[in-house]
Amino acid sequence: MLSFLPLMVPSTLRSVAAFLVVLGVLVFFHELGHYLAARWRGVRVEAFSIGFGRKLVGWRDRHGTEWRIAWLPLGGFVKLHGQEQPEEVSEEVKATWVAGQTFHEKPVLSRAIIVAAGPIANFALAFLLFTALFAVAGRPVVEPVVGEVMASSAAAKAGLMPGDRILAIDGAPVARFLDLQRIVAARPGATLDLTLTRQGETQHVSVTVGSRLVDGREIGLLGISGGKVLYQPLSPAGAVVAGAEETVTVTRETVSGVWQMITRQRGTDDLGGPLRIAQLSGQVAAEGVANLLSFIAVLSINLGLVNLFPIPILDGGHLLFYLAEALIGRPIPKRAQEYGFRAGFALLVGLFIFATWNDLSHLGIFRWVAHLAG
Repeated sequence: MLSFLPLMVPSTLRSVAAFLVVLGVLVFFHELGHYLAARWRGVRVEAFSIGFGRKLVGWRDRHGTEWRIAWLPLGGFVKLHGQEQPEEVSEEVKATWVAGQTFHEKPVLSRAIIVAAGPIANFALAFLLFTALFAVAGRPVVEPVVGEVMASSAAAKAGLMPGDRILAIDGAPVARFLDLQRIVAARPGATLDLTLTRQGETQHVSVTVGSRLVDGREIGLLGISGGKVLYQPLSPAGAVVAGAEETVTVTRETVSGVWQMITRQRGTDDLGGPLRIAQLSGQVAAEGVANLLSFIAVLSINLGLVNLFPIPILDGGHLLFYLAEALIGRPIPKRAQEYGFRAGFALLVGLFIFATWNDLSHLGIFRWVAHLAG
């Protein structure tokens, strides 16, 4: 057991360090969105904190905002001037409020803009990172080369092998693995003629496409994975377009994955929490800066989407209350908001516990404990 410690400690330290970097970047940009929107709408920002608890370092800028880094790096917050309602605070606190700079007295549109700016900043960060990566390294394109063949799949039955380069399907040229996936997905159960090269020789292979149900719709499957990635150089303008397309694609795929979990079309094993993110952060960081930046971009989109969920206590829950306020012309009753926040908090705690349970299962902690008990 002790012989593994020299290998485990550096890996663990790398994961922790990478996790702190990833989380710090995500939280900073999310809270920066709230901060900039508040300044734009004339609300004074009292504090901008990365982390919770006791302050480690801090300083105050000329606008009166205290910037600080706290000892518990598991999130952050922006404290807005007059964020509380007048009936929630003492007369001493109300005496310190500056008229015209408090959050609660702003119109509902301004409050909604400030709240929505956090998730928007996360999407903007993803777009900027994807654009920068595509401009510097090029856009990754998976070539139509077979990387792995799943056992008992349609590809395995047809005799496809790793390294096969697919040139055409029923005579239609295939330039990317994505083209292959698109054609196959649209033709479940069909028999296709694949033109491919194997060890320098051109061959024709007939394959009957498999299928599975996704969102109540049957899609075709071959049972192969792509195995070769090339980086396509892009102009600055092309990188901007590609960055926007990648941001939209990841957002759409994430929403689709969440919906599949909600409708039980997909298992919840992929639902991870901080432990899984820390583990993946270390693994991705070991593969280079470009992969780490891409990982941060994907996580930033996930963070933006999660915060937009209409769950009280999250940004999306606040936006839901503001929408109701705009429609009925007055704020939601305090008691209703309080019950909503309690329910939202309970839901988030439940999701956190479930995600942590998944993380521990994937890390093998339960197997390790069972082994010790045995």
